Amino acid sequence: MKALWLVLLAFPAGAEPVFVDDAGGLPVPQVYSGGWEHFVGGGVAVFDCNADRRPDLFAAGGEGPARLFVNRSDPGGPIRFDLGAAPDLTGVTGAYPLDIDSDGHMDLAVLRVGQNRILRGLGDCRFEDATEALGLAERAAWTTAFAATWEAGQTLPTLFFGNYVNRADPDGPFEACDTSELIRPKDSSYAETETISPGYCTLSALISDWQRTGRPELRLSNDRHYYVRGGYEQMFRLNPLAERADWPRVSLWGMGIASHDLTGDGLPEVMMTSMGDQLLQINRGDHFENAPYAQGSYAQRPFTGGDGRPSTGWHAEFGDIDNDGRADLFIAKGNVDQMPSNAIHDPNNLLMQQPDGTFREVADRAGVATMARSRGAALADLNADGRLDIVVVNRRAPMEIWRNDTAETGHWAAIEPFQLGTNPNAIGAWVELRAGGRIQSQEITIGGGHAGGKALPLHFGLGAETRAEVRVIWPDGTASAWRDVTLDDLTRIGR
Repeated sequence: MKALWLVLLAFPAGAEPVFVDDAGGLPVPQVYSGGWEHFVGGGVAVFDCNADRRPDLFAAGGEGPARLFVNRSDPGGPIRFDLGAAPDLTGVTGAYPLDIDSDGHMDLAVLRVGQNRILRGLGDCRFEDATEALGLAERAAWTTAFAATWEAGQTLPTLFFGNYVNRADPDGPFEACDTSELIRPKDSSYAETETISPGYCTLSALISDWQRTGRPELRLSNDRHYYVRGGYEQMFRLNPLAERADWPRVSLWGMGIASHDLTGDGLPEVMMTSMGDQLLQINRGDHFENAPYAQGSYAQRPFTGGDGRPSTGWHAEFGDIDNDGRADLFIAKGNVDQMPSNAIHDPNNLLMQQPDGTFREVADRAGVATMARSRGAALADLNADGRLDIVVVNRRAPMEIWRNDTAETGHWAAIEPFQLGTNPNAIGAWVELRAGGRIQSQEITIGGGHAGGKALPLHFGLGAETRAEVRVIWPDGTASAWRDVTLDDLTRIGR
């Protein structure tokens, strides 16, 4: 295992992370509330809705209102938001940002207990409901997962909506998992719905070209609690839609998915959160294998607080917290509600990647090991200081905003590919950053996490390196030339 991470040994360890509570910068507290239909969900979408280069937030509210928070932070200062004028929606479990009509304004796919909505961005953080105009079906399911990608020749993206328990099944909720839908476009609207059946209570989905072959696949994380027997994690080829019969049938209480190349070979590893073990799988090109326990990523029980019962993981996300050139891992945790088999006091994890590729827990010392029932989360530079901050949505407790105040972090680069015409944000592209004899790779995707995601420039930590180059492998497989990166700033790459 040690040899696998040898390429990382040249990078020094970063400073000890420190975070400051900036939740007071929200104009109103945001709480994910509700009964059993909101035990799951609670996501947040992070995106720029007014082109001011400051990430804005759309946070689920469950039975309460979903809210748009418009970023007013000064560079390097405390994080502050104003309340935006989003459409009045309740029953929201989560949301994902994407420019669905390729007009340069970010839209929102809003997941609900009830009919899902597509909110078309109009600029200046204004939105209109475009669900019917796009021809999307009227179905009132319990949606908890989403992913999207552009397929060749299409002007609109292919959309996946993953549904949880079928609320209309009189014999439910156990063994009453709902089906899910893959919806393909035709011309300027959606015309073809393909049903994924049987469903196994999908809580997260990710479309990723995990083999780097140019053929992305759909990966589903499913909740064993309600499928009880016969279910498993699923992998589908997209076109034509077909489940991979050769996929190993791993069953877990799947809550979320995160993906990132940790080994430096250009292939993304996958982290799946669960009740109990958080399962990191190493990408071997033709299959995944479970990471060894010694890697420190399983985070199966609370590391502080004295509750020895198994943890419940939800949103997981990789990001370089101290900009040392190694991706770290944040995991939002919290009991489903009052489930006695699992920890009630279940702190979130902040796992810092070490030079040998193992992970070290620092959430308590960093100040982010809160004990609320956390659900969705995000890592994003909210105040333009080059350090990734943390947003956490909680069930029956206020949303948290944590400003990264870590001292002496390394250099960094933000990379933003863009295309003219359709798919302007280059969903499906790979960005490769070369510095110090090593290449970091990140894929641009829509999906993953738990009920929420982000659409922002990709963030790369550079450690002590003072020069870096970048190239983009575009969705059609063509590659840009290597070019210099603007250090500690944004580099935009277009075609």
